[in-house]
Amino acid sequence: LFKEFSSTSSTTAVGTVTSRVTRNGNAITEKDLLNHEDLARSRGMVDDIFDGTYQQKEGPRPPLRYVWRNIILMSLLHLGALFALTLIPSAKIQTLAWAVLCFMVAALGITAGAHRLWSHRTYKATLPLRVFLTIANSMAFQNDIYEWARDHRVHHKFSETDADPHNAMRGFFFSHIGWLLVRKHPDVIEKGQKLDLSDLKADKVVMFQRRYYKPSVVLLCFTLPAVVPWYFWDESIVISFFIPVILRYATGLNTTWLVNSAAHMFGNRPYDQNINPRENPLVSLGALGEGFHNYHHTFPYDYSTSEFGWRFNITTAFIDLMCLLGLASDRKKVSKEAILARKMRTGDGSHKSG
Repeated sequence: LFKEFSSTSSTTAVGTVTSRVTRNGNAITEKDLLNHEDLARSRGMVDDIFDGTYQQKEGPRPPLRYVWRNIILMSLLHLGALFALTLIPSAKIQTLAWAVLCFMVAALGITAGAHRLWSHRTYKATLPLRVFLTIANSMAFQNDIYEWARDHRVHHKFSETDADPHNAMRGFFFSHIGWLLVRKHPDVIEKGQKLDLSDLKADKVVMFQRRYYKPSVVLLCFTLPAVVPWYFWDESIVISFFIPVILRYATGLNTTWLVNSAAHMFGNRPYDQNINPRENPLVSLGALGEGFHNYHHTFPYDYSTSEFGWRFNITTAFIDLMCLLGLASDRKKVSKEAILARKMRTGDGSHKSG
């Protein structure tokens, strides 16, 4: 047996090693994969594991259909963020600190919540923690948890193909923001509908948020961050709105998008040189630890998304703190032996120099 997982208390053998020829982006490679049935028993899901059997349809691509509402709103948001930059010298220090706090909380709603907990099931969270992460997720306003996790599982299962919502093979702009400005490729919709999302549907917190998502966003993303500086320390309403709301929101979106764009294009590939995702420390700094992307796509079931613990990884530190407080448990971690074996077998050799 191949010891791949270790939880907080023990190492769990999750499957035999099998060999399969797969395609990811432009690369075709023979890879050792864990037995999916054993992996399913460990986490209760396999729909974030790359599926090399997908075949792109022949013929011309479907025509681009622009979503003008999104184009207009995203343009206005970024213009507002540029205006907010000019207000920073006039803002009170408490307002700037509040904006940073809102950014951090919202980011954890994505990284620790929608991503590592709900998309990949890399650890377990108690009800109070799930409620907090849901509140934080609504503050981030990047689609509700159910939709975010569904699209992210499709991204992993069909990475760098037409079924990938933000396929990096279509260029930096598309994978960064362009995918939100056009209608989804039909394959994204088709594959997304075939995923097993029963775990998300069974989570009452997730479905409650989905039911009341719009009002939760109005309250938590736009109203609360603006009202606090205005009410508690008499900040001007213009600064209260444009810095903790507009600038913070635009910054949060772009740090998340950089994981889809920059971390799929710039950096080294010490774990698997045959896939596009890269290790990008700068992205990790902005996205609270989500830039170790070659590792993450190689081992999507690791709660830390990295082999380096807390290094450039605030989200891992947060999850570890939650475990210490008894609010989280059962963190999944890849063994050092498995990581080294994978580096030697499929890595680009960059691990030897650091």
